[in-house]
Amino acid sequence: MKRSSSALVATATLIGTSIEWYDFYIYGFAAALIFPTLFFPKSSPFVGQLAAYAVFGVGFLARPLGGIVFGHFGDRLGRKSMLVVTLTIMGAATTLVGLLPTYARIGIWAPVLLVALRLCQGIAVGGEWGGAVLMAAEHAHSRLKGLVASFPQMGVPVGLILASLIFAAVAGRSFVSGNASAAFLNFGWRIPFLLSAILVVIGLIVRLSVAETPAFERLKRREELVSAPVHSVLSENLRAVLLAGGAFFVINGGFYLITTQLISYGAGPHSVLKLDPRVFFTANVVGSCVAMVSTPLAGWISDRIGRRPIYLAAIAAIIVFAFPIYALVDTKDPRSIVLAVSLWELAGGAAYGPLAAMLSEMFPPHVRYSGVSIGYQGAAIFAGGLAPFVATLLLHWSGGASWVLAVYLTVMAAISLLSIYLIPETSGVDLNESHRLPPVEYAR
Repeated sequence: MKRSSSALVATATLIGTSIEWYDFYIYGFAAALIFPTLFFPKSSPFVGQLAAYAVFGVGFLARPLGGIVFGHFGDRLGRKSMLVVTLTIMGAATTLVGLLPTYARIGIWAPVLLVALRLCQGIAVGGEWGGAVLMAAEHAHSRLKGLVASFPQMGVPVGLILASLIFAAVAGRSFVSGNASAAFLNFGWRIPFLLSAILVVIGLIVRLSVAETPAFERLKRREELVSAPVHSVLSENLRAVLLAGGAFFVINGGFYLITTQLISYGAGPHSVLKLDPRVFFTANVVGSCVAMVSTPLAGWISDRIGRRPIYLAAIAAIIVFAFPIYALVDTKDPRSIVLAVSLWELAGGAAYGPLAAMLSEMFPPHVRYSGVSIGYQGAAIFAGGLAPFVATLLLHWSGGASWVLAVYLTVMAAISLLSIYLIPETSGVDLNESHRLPPVEYAR
């Protein structure tokens, strides 16, 4: 049986997830800045922004569907083949967004097609995460699972850096007093989407070079594959699925609150602060660099002292940072805004680091792809998918007061804190073990 080294697998999953998340994030930036104008011009500014974020949320509604579909086939056919399919779907959908006519050309069909392509993006990313982290975790040495499994997690900040740099480059000085130039509205916004086609080809070449995981190959040899893994995981491991989603809640919701919704709060024609959007792109780049350190470092430490202590400390830090983050943003000082986003990425990255290994260890191998995908992506609907939409409503209700966003972030953190408190330590679990016990029993 061919086996890939942990280093090769970690690199391949990092490259693949970086491209997937780049594709997913550039829509968020476009939704914050120009999609209300391009695709919902007949609405008021407030309703147009809500509509753009509603379509943003459609991608999250589709993520559990992707988790179910690709989880089923990932547990039946293997991790590697599903990762090739998800990357192809994501790249095609993102490129087509870049070619999409706007409302001015085809009327109502423009937002309809935008929704359809956003659904495809959501389905693809819904199947991507589970397969990527399992490829890394199931190939990793038992003493390095947290570290190696954190590499696909770093695809999030890398994808955000790529999206921020490219969007900032094409936007340039296109925004004057919060309004986009005609050149940017006509074509400039399309460039980040069209670049996806090149990135996907690179990602596919790398991804095809990696072998299937030893855990899945062992399941096939022992004929332990199940015919309906989604049904099996929901009937045998429902508690683990719900707790996995709860643990992930603030990481996902807080991330989109800080990296996406904060742009429409601080920049653009209908923002509260009326700042240059490049301030927030810069903050995202610097903050993502912080996450690229805190994420693998936390994963590495979790291999030594356990997943729960790191996770609990990180979520507690998010609660402590919630109000200071928004106080710093409200100063309008670019350096303070960079610090605010960096504080989030420090704590959020520290929680995200051990998450991949922990969720992988919570489920037995015959339903692992389905379990981690449904738990992770199910939470995404109510966390990241709703965060920009809910935040926009809260700001409208409060008259633009940022304290409501800090309260919202704190509530999401409390949900995750309770969930991780109820999850037993998992760091000693053997990912190759074909057990069928619920995690509350085998993880003790």
